[in-house]
Amino acid sequence: MSSSLHLLVCRSDFHHGRLLLLSSRRSALLRWLSSGHRISRSLQESYRLLQLPAEGPHSPTQVRDAYLRLAKLYHPDSGEPTADAGLFARVEEAYRAVLAHQSKVGQRDGAAEEDDDEDKTRGVAPQHRHYLSYEGVGSGTPSQRERQYRQIRVDRATEQVLNYRQREHERAAAADGALVERDTRQRSRKIKITQAVERLVEDLIQESMARGDFRNLSGVGKPLNKFEHNPYADPMTHNLNRILIDNGYQPPWVVTQRDIREGAARIRSRLLEGRARLGDPMTPEEQNRWERLCGSVQEELGKLNKMVDNYNLIVPMLNMQMVHFSLAREAERAQRGAEQRRAELLKVRAKERERRKEEKKRANSGAKAQSV
Repeated sequence: MSSSLHLLVCRSDFHHGRLLLLSSRRSALLRWLSSGHRISRSLQESYRLLQLPAEGPHSPTQVRDAYLRLAKLYHPDSGEPTADAGLFARVEEAYRAVLAHQSKVGQRDGAAEEDDDEDKTRGVAPQHRHYLSYEGVGSGTPSQRERQYRQIRVDRATEQVLNYRQREHERAAAADGALVERDTRQRSRKIKITQAVERLVEDLIQESMARGDFRNLSGVGKPLNKFEHNPYADPMTHNLNRILIDNGYQPPWVVTQRDIREGAARIRSRLLEGRARLGDPMTPEEQNRWERLCGSVQEELGKLNKMVDNYNLIVPMLNMQMVHFSLAREAERAQRGAEQRRAELLKVRAKERERRKEEKKRANSGAKAQSV
């Protein structure tokens, strides 16, 4: 009895295997018929334009490489002698058609493989085996349940990321609150210290007044002349300005103006000294020396003009703005200064000669008087 039952089970398993083999062959045959062996003439023409065989699968990389190779030959902007706008348009249309066909073929192949897997699993694995994986999540075929399980894992990971960000925001907010509280405590402590110092100073002043330390000050009993320079000025502004002036403070535009004047005076003195050492008229060698001096001064004038631009932006009054320094004007000014210096030098020399003549005459007249 047991041997007969064993034989029946073996026969049933054998018939079941044959059925699985037939079903797999049938699905493969259907996949071969629908995978692209029956294509239209226009699609065949597209494969021919791309120089690809219509039989067999092609990866997107192979199709793209074929398209790029033809685009380099026929693109109107390629500069090749084979450039043709009409042919390039046909190649581009064929490229799109072949890509669409390959994507459809890939989808059909994937669906057919899933069907084969489902048939094998349905025939071999017990039904309760489907619920031993994917944490018991999902329904349908194993491939459908796998996709559902992946989506659930993605949602779970997204939720964990959101929770983590929320905790980080809460932690940062708590840290900011602690910083604000600490700053408030420090500020209140500084205020208390300042008030204590002010009370101490006030107590010392009152004690000094009680002892009579302020009775011998100059101007006791006389009115205060606070605003003798400008009686219409605001008292607070006047006192602040007086404190700043007494401590040597200068506004930025005043400092910049002083630097500009010092730089201009230094450049003018340099030009004047250099021109005074040269002759009038100048020799070719002296002319070269003067041109080199003007070239070096030109760089300093460029830096000085940048300072002038900054000064004009911060000066409080429009009529106090300055103009740029020009090398031509400065050179002409140095020329006039050199001529004036030469004229003064000639006058000094003439006076010196006249003085010597007078002294010589006096000496001669004295010698004559002694001889008589």
